[in-house]
Amino acid sequence: MKAPTVLVVMLVVLVATVLLSMLLGRYPLSLADLQLYFSTHLLGQQSADIDISRMQVLENILMDIRLPRIVAALLIGASLSVAGVVFQSMFINPLVSPGVLGVLSGASFGAAVGMIAGKSWLIVQLGAFSCGLLAVTIALSLALINRGDRLLMLILGGIISGAMFTALLSVVKYLADPYEQLPAIVYWLMGGLSATDARTVLTVSLPMVAGILLLLALSGYLNVMSMGDEEARSLGVNVTLLRLIFIFLATIISALTVILGGIIGWVGLLIPHIARMMVGPDNRLLLPAAALVGATYLVIADDIARLLFSVEIPIGILTSLIGIPFFAFVLARTRKGWG
Repeated sequence: MKAPTVLVVMLVVLVATVLLSMLLGRYPLSLADLQLYFSTHLLGQQSADIDISRMQVLENILMDIRLPRIVAALLIGASLSVAGVVFQSMFINPLVSPGVLGVLSGASFGAAVGMIAGKSWLIVQLGAFSCGLLAVTIALSLALINRGDRLLMLILGGIISGAMFTALLSVVKYLADPYEQLPAIVYWLMGGLSATDARTVLTVSLPMVAGILLLLALSGYLNVMSMGDEEARSLGVNVTLLRLIFIFLATIISALTVILGGIIGWVGLLIPHIARMMVGPDNRLLLPAAALVGATYLVIADDIARLLFSVEIPIGILTSLIGIPFFAFVLARTRKGWG
């Protein structure tokens, strides 16, 4: 099957997954319910037989609970997967993930500090976002002030920055109230979409979608940079400027995922390999494929997390349990995609 056809199939699967997810839940709905609600509210079709109380129930379930959660899963899955492809292509390393420059460690620390400093959820989200950017800034600064291979220095700077914020997070957890603050911090670090609300989703969706679209527009340059710095410069590419742009955009969308769902691991590492096996290493096809597969994957994972047991499982735990063995399986077959 040709790669563009594969993308179309992925899009169809994603749409079907979203529709199915809107029907699944503790209060099951039918396709007739979906048709009734959206034809009444979006298309303006009116009927004397419409049950007002039924419509109110549908609005609460669909617009207040399920749709914000599904959109959040779509955004997080697509963002982490696209960021993973960008970092793996830019560093020419299949084991790199969006957290390579310390953004997730920094965001975890910022969220934990926000939970201790105030009870406002906005403070927690701003703390996560700002400290995620700070961690990447530190990694970039360490790479700039040290001589040597720039890619190697960036990775080492990210390791140092990530380790520093991980240590600081341990300090915060040690000092947190063990009865209220510490459980909240631990639950945040496990990732989850149960606290997702429509306002937050709407606020962060614009920069996330814009970041993904810009990375898709620049995907051709990733092909050139994947050949190495010297080859890219010989083709007239400003490697330093493009690398900063890619890091900035990938960091922004990765940090914003933490605002929506906390720390959700393995998506940015696993999905790029699956997408690469399906459409090959050309980043012009690989990035949209990763976005579609990542979005579908996280919507399905969230369905399992909220429906498998009577108590919801943190989605970060589920993605780790799925990702670890599946990554081992994919790794043995990934050579084809990098060839």
